[in-house]
Amino acid sequence: MTVAVDRRTAVATLAAGVWAGTRRGSKAAPAGRGLAVKSVERTTVRVPFREVPARNMDREIPHWRYSEVTTVELSNGVKGHGESMLYYSWGVTDDRDVQRVLRKNPVEAMWDDSLGAGLQTALFDAVAKSNDVPVHRLLGHRVHDRTPVAWWNIDTSTEDMVSECKTALAAGYTAYKTKGRPWFDVRAQIAAVRNALPESFHIAFDFNDTLLDADRGIPILKELAEAPQIHIWETPIFQKDVAGNLAIRKATPRVPVAMHYGNPPPAVVAKSGCCDGFVVGGGASRVLQQGRFAGQMKMPFWLQLVGTGITAAWSLHFGAVLTSATWPAVNCHQLYEHDLLADPIVVKEGTAAIPEAPGLGHAIDWNAVETYRVEKPASRPEPERLIETTWPDGRRLWTANTGRVNFMLKNARDGKMPYFEPGVDTRLVPDDGSPEWRRRYDRARREAFFEG
Repeated sequence: MTVAVDRRTAVATLAAGVWAGTRRGSKAAPAGRGLAVKSVERTTVRVPFREVPARNMDREIPHWRYSEVTTVELSNGVKGHGESMLYYSWGVTDDRDVQRVLRKNPVEAMWDDSLGAGLQTALFDAVAKSNDVPVHRLLGHRVHDRTPVAWWNIDTSTEDMVSECKTALAAGYTAYKTKGRPWFDVRAQIAAVRNALPESFHIAFDFNDTLLDADRGIPILKELAEAPQIHIWETPIFQKDVAGNLAIRKATPRVPVAMHYGNPPPAVVAKSGCCDGFVVGGGASRVLQQGRFAGQMKMPFWLQLVGTGITAAWSLHFGAVLTSATWPAVNCHQLYEHDLLADPIVVKEGTAAIPEAPGLGHAIDWNAVETYRVEKPASRPEPERLIETTWPDGRRLWTANTGRVNFMLKNARDGKMPYFEPGVDTRLVPDDGSPEWRRRYDRARREAFFEG
């Protein structure tokens, strides 16, 4: 209840200030009339990945290239901007959401998480600019001047992982988050990183529960934890397995266990101690609620708000006001050739400064938006993808996209993928137009199969 009361009070106070400012002479809003949402525009962009992310993202989630940039104009002429990833987001704005906010008070509307990422962010940006304050002043009291940020990439080959970590380090990052998968050799990856990077460079492995259970997972985690660069396990086994996660915490006490907030319920986490911290994401109201609970429990978390630099800038403001946002945030804007910002977010020694300019504090590069502008796809693009996983003894597993996000995880969870064996490697097989490629793809699309 405290969060809700605080928010209502903040909204009422801010609304009064905005209305007063409007009455004091805004040309766009006649005297005596409250501030309102005048218009909403949405622009679809397809932003290319950098070379290393591209060849890895294209195996499973090539549709992460697509985002929608949302622009809100208020009755005082101020414009705010936001972003939704069209095919990976906690909420994507649609036409009905736009109709719900038109001619409405933006201060009242902006706390509604159901509006979707792009529209909600744009409303906050516009309201903050109207009051000549940074967004974080609307969210709460600033407790951090800088906030930690991580470099992210999907699961990759050992060579690509080392390359990305070195690129991140050169760019000022000290943390790298990636996926731990049974179709890559996680032991070889960590051995290579251990030799190539300083101990102060930290790596978080997200297994998405592919270690399956504590009995099988603990020996692997113990081995990986010998590398000082290993910093966090995310969802090593199924999060609902409270006893198993407790066993992992006890077996590798140096390496914290992170879980997505909400599973198991926060009360269970508080009582059992089955994890060390959280992954927090969603809309503004949800992020503040989750972040404040973590703060009350004195449990760290990272913000997981994913997109281009627009979303990364939005994330910085939550990092400003949430005391427990001390694990490096995962925003994924490093994947792209361009982050859509006029001036990129600068990371030094693993942290970025909290913006102090009005609104998001980072201007959008509209030339880049225009360069990458495309028509919005009628549905999520799903290019044909044939994936080959190999082992040193000659076995080959063929997998094809099923139209599901993280479609390869099903093989691991169903026991069709060998369990974290040494020497395993995976690649996307280009369509060479041959009958053999088509035969394998069509068969693998129905069900993954082995050869050799």
